[in-house]
Amino acid sequence: MNKKLVGTLCAIGAAVCYGTNPLGALNLYAEGMNTPSVLFYRFSLAWVVIAVVMAVKALGGKESLRVTRREFLTLSALGVLFIFSSLTLYLSFHYMPAGVASTILFTYPVMTAVIMTLFFRERLSAATVLSILLSLAGVLLLYWGDTGGTLSATGVVLVLVSALTYALYIIVVDKSPLPMSSFKINFYVLFYCGLGMALYALLSGQELMLPPTPKAWLWVSWLALVPAIMALVMMVYAAKYLGSTPTAILGALEPTTAVVIGVVLFHEPFTLRLLVGIVLILAAVTIIVLHRHRAST
Repeated sequence: MNKKLVGTLCAIGAAVCYGTNPLGALNLYAEGMNTPSVLFYRFSLAWVVIAVVMAVKALGGKESLRVTRREFLTLSALGVLFIFSSLTLYLSFHYMPAGVASTILFTYPVMTAVIMTLFFRERLSAATVLSILLSLAGVLLLYWGDTGGTLSATGVVLVLVSALTYALYIIVVDKSPLPMSSFKINFYVLFYCGLGMALYALLSGQELMLPPTPKAWLWVSWLALVPAIMALVMMVYAAKYLGSTPTAILGALEPTTAVVIGVVLFHEPFTLRLLVGIVLILAAVTIIVLHRHRAST
């Protein structure tokens, strides 16, 4: 019971922590920082923390940083996918309310199920079809506003690309099991992400700027520690003590947290249409997660 309680609290904590991405990003945008700079410092600071952990483990003989050629290629693919997923999500915040973007992002479990059906011969079940229809209805409700206007098509495409690349990230991890800890995986993935953001800034002609104020440094540190490191660590314990299915369902608190932050702190609109769209997407994810759990047992 104690382990299940710890697992439940960790699952809730991980979802809430990850849902605070808009809190750091929007405050840094208000400080004048551009997207590649925000992500570069988020990834770099998180990588430094994980590098310290890995150095301690290596010195203690618990885990080395060595990887095989095959592992290197898999980690490279994971790094590229995570770069695209993070960059497109943070860019979408410029085009739509962050709470809406985070809710649409939560369609990634449904996308994962669709990809597994199309390319890995998983049976197309009634639960999968229902989840697809519910998530599509939810996205459409979020796209068309109450006043007859629509969200930015650019923003919607960006966040759907973010969801798709994150779904692919999960599939690569699942189909190419890496015999290493999550810290070691993220040591390499975050290193790639930092380099990727620097390269994106160079190619897009944007300056890779230092956080301009102590407040900006605080928010960069927040992004590195809370929705990155803390979410990662708590997710490991949640999966270990509670199980992957309850952890995934409690992940619904992630977009819920983002919506609450957007509405309360950034005065983003909250309407009945938004509420129904969120409920449809969360229902779709819950159905697909429960179905995949039953199919694997």
